[in-house]
Amino acid sequence: MPDSLKKILLVDDDRFILTLICRMLYRKGFICRKADSVKMALQMLEKETPDIILSDYSMPVMDGFQFRQMLLNDKRWRNVPFVFFTSFADQELAQRGLDLKAIDYIDKNTPIPLVVSKLTNILDTIRKQHEQSIHEIGAAARALNLRSVPERAPENKSFKFDFLHQSFENYPGGDFIDFITTGDDYTFIILGDVMGKKWGAWFFSFNFLSYIRSAIRLCVFEGDISTASIVNKINRVVNLDPVLSDVLSTLSLVMINHKTTEVRYTGAGDMPPIFYNRAAGSCSQVQSSGMLLGVMPDGQYDEQIIEMLPGDQLVIVTDGMTDFRNKGGTKTDYRLFVEKVGPLLGQENTMELIKKETFSEQADSVVIDDRSLLFIERK
Repeated sequence: MPDSLKKILLVDDDRFILTLICRMLYRKGFICRKADSVKMALQMLEKETPDIILSDYSMPVMDGFQFRQMLLNDKRWRNVPFVFFTSFADQELAQRGLDLKAIDYIDKNTPIPLVVSKLTNILDTIRKQHEQSIHEIGAAARALNLRSVPERAPENKSFKFDFLHQSFENYPGGDFIDFITTGDDYTFIILGDVMGKKWGAWFFSFNFLSYIRSAIRLCVFEGDISTASIVNKINRVVNLDPVLSDVLSTLSLVMINHKTTEVRYTGAGDMPPIFYNRAAGSCSQVQSSGMLLGVMPDGQYDEQIIEMLPGDQLVIVTDGMTDFRNKGGTKTDYRLFVEKVGPLLGQENTMELIKKETFSEQADSVVIDDRSLLFIERK
């Protein structure tokens, strides 16, 4: 599909209006999807996300305001540009729509060429703002040498480390990854996801990383190498921090002892890691009981000791990796992710196979959030 074609979802219970507007929009380079009810619009959104939504106020069963509120409550669609399209000139209604973070409202009596021009200008402005934001964030990060994801995984004699990462809409996001080596004895591997702040979560991810790095080094210096103990200390600091206390974050922390090759793992509200046992030729999930960071002063974190023999593999992901597209639309399904990735584990080129299955254009995964994957293999 050419980039010049803009996808628009038009929602109106008047079928004549739907047909007329869509016909004119098509002539102006838009791909128009028509829905004569909010229910139909939601079904169409499950299958395809448009570049912009144009919706009537007044519709039976569920009106445009209720529709807009539903979109704001769903992370998949809350950032899709939304414009009200109505025959009402009531200023109170217009203000109510704008209070729901609609970009604008357009009167149905507006000439079609002007409607098309308005929609085009809105999309062009958003695109330019998007590009400017990415440029400014990137420039700031480069100037301060800040990263929430490393350029590459480190080399190790006993283990192979690798990772995959993709940010949502090219914004630096809330996922963070790090590898911390303390002396010759330990490597700590971090995977986390700061949630609820859109792309602004990128800024908060550095705060979490700073706490985690500091806590790890201080704990090791004091002789404490328990991942559960370290995560508990991080959790208490985050819970008491007035800036971060209302920001939710997951955390997966893995510690590898280079001398004994022992692997320890603690999770805070994360997705269960997948462990591949080469000797048994089977996969299992590593369960943890910890809550999201900062929710409570005591996060009740436990520690799992994983015996990894040569050929064994461990895969840890953020929840963005579990979003898939199917016949009914999109859904988040960890079990489906395990079913797709499980058969790929234990093979010589496991990471390439996982990348093809989840990151290629042919994959049925859908990008509606940052997504990251850590891969650990005992050599």
